[in-house]
Amino acid sequence: MNYSLPTAALGMLASMCPISATRADAAKPSGGALAEDRLRVVISSDIGGSDPDDFQSLVHYFLYADLFDTEGLISSPPAQGRKKDILAVIDAYEKDYPNLKRHSERYPAPEDLRGIARQGATDPSPKIGFADPTEGSRWIVERAKADDPRSLWILVWGSITDLAQALYDAPEIKPKLRVYAIGAWNTQQDQAARDYVHREHPDLWIIECDTTFRGMYMGGNQEGDLDNKEFIARHVKGHGALGDFLFERKPSIKMGDTPSVLYLLRGNPEDCTGEHWGGSFVATGHGPRYCTDAPDPALAEGNRGGAKTVNRWREAYLRDWQARMDRVLPNNPPHSPRE
Repeated sequence: MNYSLPTAALGMLASMCPISATRADAAKPSGGALAEDRLRVVISSDIGGSDPDDFQSLVHYFLYADLFDTEGLISSPPAQGRKKDILAVIDAYEKDYPNLKRHSERYPAPEDLRGIARQGATDPSPKIGFADPTEGSRWIVERAKADDPRSLWILVWGSITDLAQALYDAPEIKPKLRVYAIGAWNTQQDQAARDYVHREHPDLWIIECDTTFRGMYMGGNQEGDLDNKEFIARHVKGHGALGDFLFERKPSIKMGDTPSVLYLLRGNPEDCTGEHWGGSFVATGHGPRYCTDAPDPALAEGNRGGAKTVNRWREAYLRDWQARMDRVLPNNPPHSPRE
């Protein structure tokens, strides 16, 4: 897969969506779940695979679960990782649930989260890009067809296999879907499924994020307790079962899938080119609603960049998460961490 664009095209896109680390003092993004915009979410994850960052991202998501209507938690490896790995995080969440509920009655009950966990594909698609329906792909179709006027956000943290299958089985669901897909290594695990979605469904609303997610752990303000390791040591470790679960899996910030959640927390999610905690993207013309990483003129052609559109908000989203982690502490009085 080659995402490189000609130099002239990169220059044009850069002028349309300039990136600058000096804009960190700009007004924060408006809208999103932290602004009471309640969104429907399905997470498709390779949690339990070779990289523990999905465990981190799911812990982070559960701290914000009162802001979303979570409608699916799908294990979409392929290879390693199974639904039991999702359930392990829910087990930790259950221990902290009484303290979380003191802060918001809208935190979902652990049994409800277990009830929407599904196993997706465990093997890559064949060359054509789809195969047979899975429990996960059927669940995506079912939730997309639910009687709810709101869009259904699919956050792809693993291979895109189950979403590709759902689109093949029920292409009529596309108008209801909004997809934020973390690509890069995940794409390599099922190139055929990604290529099928890109080739056959150019009208799908999708953000294909191949480099922007790196802003979660690279660059930005990493001084003092905002350092990747220090933040976890001071503000996550010792904070309930969820905090210790995250620390045991990986004691420093990686969380390469978390920008998909940050995107929904701050910023207008319908405008992929706007400012969001989870990045700003560019439309390429591939389809009417296809966005990908914004180019960084400082990088070599082909290294698209976009990380700065995430790490410029690093202090804001980490401080907000810090306050969320405090919710699991038994002696922490109820309060809102919102800015």
